[in-house]
Amino acid sequence: MHPNRAFRDVETARNIAFAREQGFGILTVANGAEVPFVSHVPFLLSEDGQLAELHLARPNPIVGALAAPLRARLVVAGPHGYISPDWYGVEDQVPTWNYVAVHLTGTLELAEGEGFRDLLDRQSAEFEERLLPKTPWRSEKMTEGLMERMMRAIVPVRMAVDDIDATWKLSQNKPDAVRLAAAEGVEAAGDPVLATHMRNPPPRGDG
Repeated sequence: MHPNRAFRDVETARNIAFAREQGFGILTVANGAEVPFVSHVPFLLSEDGQLAELHLARPNPIVGALAAPLRARLVVAGPHGYISPDWYGVEDQVPTWNYVAVHLTGTLELAEGEGFRDLLDRQSAEFEERLLPKTPWRSEKMTEGLMERMMRAIVPVRMAVDDIDATWKLSQNKPDAVRLAAAEGVEAAGDPVLATHMRNPPPRGDG
């Protein structure tokens, strides 16, 4: 996380909403022999941000490490991009990189048992809904018995989240006119999503 509190003092609710909307992150577990185990995963996050649900391929080394619950972090990255000093419209600026990132930290454990099919159905329903007006895909469309056989290759996992930290580095340490000028440059360079975030940085919140 960035050390400047101007980029980190953000309402917890906004960080949760951002992570839930992204729905994809980098799961890290500090249990590798030489480096942490890392896996890129879609996930569901509860409305209160206290529970992340996901699944992993059974051969994933994180699964092998979960003989007992482990501390883990789920890194959720958002838009990011280079900021040219020329875009600010004022002298004596330097290049930087703007970005949004939310870190969910907690205890990771296996969640095998009843409810696995429900988790998969809720995951697909969440992301299919974003494709409307497309008719949502549902697991009932699968040939009878095939879904259950395919499920043997994956493992349900859950993380009890006890800490949420974030960086919203969007040039909000600059005067508004300077930040907005940089946002224009970002959009002209082809990144309207980052530009929108720069035009609407989060208000200072409860950390």
